[in-house]
Amino acid sequence: MQNSGDLRFKGQVAIVTGGASGIGAGASLRLAREGARVVAIDLDPRRLESFAGLVGALPIETLRVDITNDEAMGAAFEGVAKRHGQLDVLVHSAGVVGPTTTKITEYTVADFRRLLDVNLTGAFIAAKHGLALMAPRNYGRMLLVASIAGKDGNPAMAGYTASKAGLIGLVKGLGKEWAKTGITINGLAPAVIRTPLIDDVTPEQLRYMEDRIPMGRLGTVEEVASVIAYAVSPEASFTTGFVFDASGGRAVY
Repeated sequence: MQNSGDLRFKGQVAIVTGGASGIGAGASLRLAREGARVVAIDLDPRRLESFAGLVGALPIETLRVDITNDEAMGAAFEGVAKRHGQLDVLVHSAGVVGPTTTKITEYTVADFRRLLDVNLTGAFIAAKHGLALMAPRNYGRMLLVASIAGKDGNPAMAGYTASKAGLIGLVKGLGKEWAKTGITINGLAPAVIRTPLIDDVTPEQLRYMEDRIPMGRLGTVEEVASVIAYAVSPEASFTTGFVFDASGGRAVY
């Protein structure tokens, strides 16, 4: 249970991509409640508007940016640095599901490329610009949201599974690349979480994924946000290149 008096992130600045809905929104709210000044990045204007209504007095600003646009992301991150002077935390939660219940023989190359572009290249772009801001201060906490699909695979979701497996590889490589600095890079592999993303999953596919969770239920955004908050906190100082589990027991490694 979160202590309302906890201010682990007081004086820190965080960027959360996909920050206006689902896991990203949960992380944005959790970090802000624990003292961080948060910039929530999202592409969907309706979600940004809806999320802005939930923020209240919390120190959260919203920004509309396409995570696959390297130039736009660079400008957004530089803007955060100019306004706030630093970047301490990056939570990359933006992503899409793509086709589900779709055999590879029916999966289009265009759809596959889109999944890789958004879920993997987007993570690469965010990490690149985040690290550029963290490096001069030799401090930072980065967490990239992957999926249990990236660990053990979901059938009939070729693009999503491959993109999330690639993201896990990115986490492990970057974690080692920056291991001798004060910057940690970790990942998170959730099973199915009750977010708007599940609206894009067919009932058949959703049932397959839920049936494989030993706890027998979907996870909640609040449960995932609590794991994220620890992973990007100052006390998580001896863990990098690791993929945290939030899978209700589905993960086997």
